[in-house]
Amino acid sequence: KRYPRDSFYIADKFFIQANPDYKAVFEEQLERLGTDYIDFYLIHSVGDNTSKMYIDSGCIEYFAEQKRLGRIKYLGFSFHASLETLKSFSAYREWDFAQIQLNYYDWLYGSSKAEYELLREKNIPIVVMEPVRGGKLAALGGEAEKLLKESAPDRSVASWAFCWLKRLDGIKVILSGMSNNEQMEDNLNTFADGCALSDEEEKVLFDACAKFKAQLTVPCTACRYCCDGCPAEIDIPAVLTVYNRYKVDGDWALDDIARLDSKGKPKDCVGCGACEGHCPQSIAISDIMSEIAAKGK
Repeated sequence: KRYPRDSFYIADKFFIQANPDYKAVFEEQLERLGTDYIDFYLIHSVGDNTSKMYIDSGCIEYFAEQKRLGRIKYLGFSFHASLETLKSFSAYREWDFAQIQLNYYDWLYGSSKAEYELLREKNIPIVVMEPVRGGKLAALGGEAEKLLKESAPDRSVASWAFCWLKRLDGIKVILSGMSNNEQMEDNLNTFADGCALSDEEEKVLFDACAKFKAQLTVPCTACRYCCDGCPAEIDIPAVLTVYNRYKVDGDWALDDIARLDSKGKPKDCVGCGACEGHCPQSIAISDIMSEIAAKGK
């Protein structure tokens, strides 16, 4: 209440698997936020399993009515599923925006390009999540990072990801998770100069990405959805980070497992597969835990 309400934006979301009572959830959100409207409201984490749940529940019609009443300014959805689900869900109504995982790695090796092109065909504005893939594209390491530094010594590795996104039309917002002032200042500088990669710079970036892919073994974005409900209370993203280093650097990297701030360790995994059901990247987490456990970790 210290600032005029129209001087900032508020975004919130509804996740049907957390609480299906969408009316109660929305009213509580408004109350806790101390506002009478939300600028950007998302149907959260639309997946192959949740898409029908959202449609059948009636929540979309309810939120559309809240938009008509002025309690929601823009109604959209965030997405983690197959292209077929995106086609059907995006066609269900006229959406104000869609939030997708979009970065140069997933453009080349994932489904980002197809998702982007589908949304552009439907003229749905795009909000980008995971522009640096959970920080993975902020520190490529090895020959990949060397290639970028040789091309532009003063440009941060992370800024390449943002400047590449500036080549694409239809993107309205790029979300970026920052954990310190240095990252925030780097982002501010990147977006202040209006940079967009040239065709030649994009080729350099794609070459670096190919080298990076050769080093990367598990495409974890550290979203942490997998941690909910783990009976062994394993910090799965932290373990997968160590696993990636192990695949590149050898057995010694697994020594970091013992230093993780995690109640459970890979050897405690019971193989229930609960984590895999929540993983947007479809990582075979149980197999990886078994592989690490076989190393005595």
